[in-house]
Amino acid sequence: MKKIILCLAIVASSCHTGTTQRAEAAPQQQMRFHCANDTTEIVELLKKGYESGLETPNELVSFYGHQLLGRPYVAHTLEGESEMLTINIDELDCTTFVETLYALARTTLNGRYSWRDYANNLENVRYRGGKMDGYASRLHYISDWSIDNGSRGNLHEVTADIQGVQYKIKNINYMSTHRDAYAALKDSVTFERVRNSEVGFRNHRFPYIRKEILGSKKVKEAVKSGDFVGLVTKMEGLDISHMGIIEKDEKGEIYLLDASMRGEQVQLEKVNMQQMLRNSKNNIGIRVWRMKP
Repeated sequence: MKKIILCLAIVASSCHTGTTQRAEAAPQQQMRFHCANDTTEIVELLKKGYESGLETPNELVSFYGHQLLGRPYVAHTLEGESEMLTINIDELDCTTFVETLYALARTTLNGRYSWRDYANNLENVRYRGGKMDGYASRLHYISDWSIDNGSRGNLHEVTADIQGVQYKIKNINYMSTHRDAYAALKDSVTFERVRNSEVGFRNHRFPYIRKEILGSKKVKEAVKSGDFVGLVTKMEGLDISHMGIIEKDEKGEIYLLDASMRGEQVQLEKVNMQQMLRNSKNNIGIRVWRMKP
């Protein structure tokens, strides 16, 4: 159970080596690569994105999502003895998949094609204020990720704009209340930093779309292929249990393209999202984000 919670709900695991960002990511000695070919593969992917001729954020997110189909699901790739900027596009969990798509799309939108620009954009979306400063600076909770990246012009949450939106109030504090599940929280300073970051999410109010109405015409019209999506959970202390991107078929039905633990790879789910969530006991709906140009 811990494995599911850690990889699906909290910004965490992977592997491989809104505004214009400079190519000034963390120093290379503070980066962790999956293998020697990481940088070459990133450049090759960016070249494909450029050659695609696509220009909008959603188109590019969807394009890169399909480029990563079949890559293995691997949890906990961000974890280590110390916090480093992990660059890994060969092994992905649900959150690092979303971060990877953001960084690839943002780099392309900025007209940049180097792996260092990619690394900068990855750091920018993964860490509070866009700068890595230890384990506690990672945006572990998706509500925190949403607010921080929204305030910096990277993303816009569109959930509240969708007809039928409802709101939920929760205390988001799973990490501090399950300290033993996180090796990094053995350090008292890191634990206090994480717990302090949770203070702002007491009685946190956030919008969501109930799973029962995901098949409605208004919802299907409001979302787009290439939107980021999070599954809202009932689990105490958590807001989101899984992430991916939306893909719509020719009939406008909504599907999830994700790094799936169950499927053990990046895949397009076989049934639409409403069917997928219908029998879920823990997931009650979705939240939706869109990259800003």
